[in-house]
Amino acid sequence: MKSKTKNTTHKIVFAALMAAITCVMTIAIRIPSPTGGYLNMGDVAVLTSCWLLGPLWGSLAAASGSALADIFSGYFQYAPATFIIKGLMALLAWYIISLFGKDNKKTFVTLLGNLLAFILAEALMVGLYFVFEATVLQYGMGAAAGILGNTMQGITGILGAIIFTEILRRTKVKEKYIG
Repeated sequence: MKSKTKNTTHKIVFAALMAAITCVMTIAIRIPSPTGGYLNMGDVAVLTSCWLLGPLWGSLAAASGSALADIFSGYFQYAPATFIIKGLMALLAWYIISLFGKDNKKTFVTLLGNLLAFILAEALMVGLYFVFEATVLQYGMGAAAGILGNTMQGITGILGAIIFTEILRRTKVKEKYIG
């Protein structure tokens, strides 16, 4: 029983850490987009969170860290949507990674699974932000101006997360500290 408590405590601590890292990576580099959003590096941490922590803690870390970054940056109108979108991104990525066997010993299969998961998660992000900006923020088709910036952010997130998760996989951080 003590081991399960320790495992849960480690996951909570790592989720808080990943939320903070997500927030900082989102705020550290901000390139404004035409629709009022901004290009950032936070998706590297969003995608890494799901890989590292699983569906529940990974999604919560991704969602809360990203939403806090919006709040701290003055993009209050985006925070609720960001919480939902980034949480769904992490959840979708985790699900696809789990289909490939997240702890598969074959590096190629693991990398292929991660790549597919991250691409689909970023495509979801681009689509959901477009819908949010077009409908809730009432930009209409003007929201299409944000697609390129969100796509560039997605590509950056994919490349960064592939590199970062591979480093973490090889150093066995998950096995050593999270369980």
